[in-house]
Amino acid sequence: MSGVSFSKVGVVGLGTMGAGIAEVLARGELAVVGIEVNPEALERGRGHLEKSTGRAVKRGRLTEEGQRAILDRIALSTDFADLADCDLVIEAVPERLDLKRGVFAQLDRVCRPDAVLATNTSSLSVTEIAVSTNRPTKIVGVHFFNPAPVMKLVEVIRTVLTEPEAVTRVADLAAALGKTPVTIGDRAGFVANRLLFGYLGQAVTMLESGHATRDDIDTAMRTGGGLPMGPFTLMDLIGLDTCLEVLEAIHAETRDRRHAPSPLLRELVAAGLLGRKTGRGFYAYDGSEPEAPAGPSGAVQPVLCVTGDGPRPARLADAATGDPATCDLVIALDEKALAEAAAVAKPGAVLATLDTSRRVIGQAVASGRPADVVGLHLPEADGELVEVATTVLTGEGVADKAVALAAALGLTAVRCRDRAGYIVDALRFPYLNDAAAMLGAGYADADAIDAAMRLGCGYPTGPIADLDRLGLDRAVTVLRALYDESREPAFSPTPLLEEHATAGRTLR
Repeated sequence: MSGVSFSKVGVVGLGTMGAGIAEVLARGELAVVGIEVNPEALERGRGHLEKSTGRAVKRGRLTEEGQRAILDRIALSTDFADLADCDLVIEAVPERLDLKRGVFAQLDRVCRPDAVLATNTSSLSVTEIAVSTNRPTKIVGVHFFNPAPVMKLVEVIRTVLTEPEAVTRVADLAAALGKTPVTIGDRAGFVANRLLFGYLGQAVTMLESGHATRDDIDTAMRTGGGLPMGPFTLMDLIGLDTCLEVLEAIHAETRDRRHAPSPLLRELVAAGLLGRKTGRGFYAYDGSEPEAPAGPSGAVQPVLCVTGDGPRPARLADAATGDPATCDLVIALDEKALAEAAAVAKPGAVLATLDTSRRVIGQAVASGRPADVVGLHLPEADGELVEVATTVLTGEGVADKAVALAAALGLTAVRCRDRAGYIVDALRFPYLNDAAAMLGAGYADADAIDAAMRLGCGYPTGPIADLDRLGLDRAVTVLRALYDESREPAFSPTPLLEEHATAGRTLR
């Protein structure tokens, strides 16, 4: 690999992540030394390498000759002394500070004084690891994402002690390997995990509070939030023990309650229910998970009308017909229209308000027919998801009828309680606010933040781009509503967001 100053690289720890890093390096035609703690662990590491490259062969992405060449470049050993002539060594052992410090103590003894030592920590302080060594200026964080051969992002973390040359060499190596390096300072969670886990932690709290069900939250964030998977599916994939470790590390630094692991997460981890790797986490993967009930067939087309002044979502306006006196579902754009519709709507009609500027309960009481009222929200005006919010006065069966009517209109409906932001916006905008705060603090620029979430977490768009698309005014409005309801400091709009919204400017 021309232009790269490292020719031989060591990897300590050949679990799924470490083996993936070793594979990436060997694919880049570097000589690699893989180290494990004992022969049994070494054989497991060999198995990880053979399985991963074997999958690539089966999928036609690698020839058998190419697989053999990759594996031949990786020398496997249980002796740290075999790292003596490496230019760079990457530690990839489990997320325990004492364990990582022990590894670096051994690396100090066997590696050349000019060798760069890197940790693949996803949440621990690189500085704390560095100061435990005799070469803190040569210590760099290099955070790959799982699976390392596939994911493009590499976060390169510098400390206040790291010499610039070491950081540049590692970032150049990542780029030469076909990755996108993002160079940042040493903060718990760095960019991707710090943004991701605030959202994941809040999702668990939302579930635990009874605001919405597991399935509805996951469906809402996939269908309405545009994410590749819902938060509980993602946490099961990551591993709930890993989620707990990352949240604890970030919370220890920030004291942000959104990063405080919920009692539910702690309980699942204590019970050994860690997600896919144990067969059960938030979901069951052993065949015991009941199938989701079949939704409404949609054979009966409801009579729908939309009333009130203001913009009408195309998905609803196109289907609207008739007048409030004959409709099965009356959708009001504001509180006044809801009250007028309630006065003439037929018995059994569902009355729905699209007005998110006020809580549904106040509008329901003012209508005179609170038992018939639900809130409706389309997080994306022309999207497929509709959120159905119920109040303490919503009558029995009314939410079921609203969901059925929405399904008959071709919409995917999820349920939640009458709270600010419903599901999607309540989870989406605090995460976007965190990204704006990160940008405002100068920790990373807009391109780096967006790249981190796209390439590291598989998001379709980055948070800064999302804020500009959704509108800063909307973001500020939702965040203020969330803050007024909860008094949670993290929900207060960041100064940069408010400043740009007031100025009528985007963040880019």
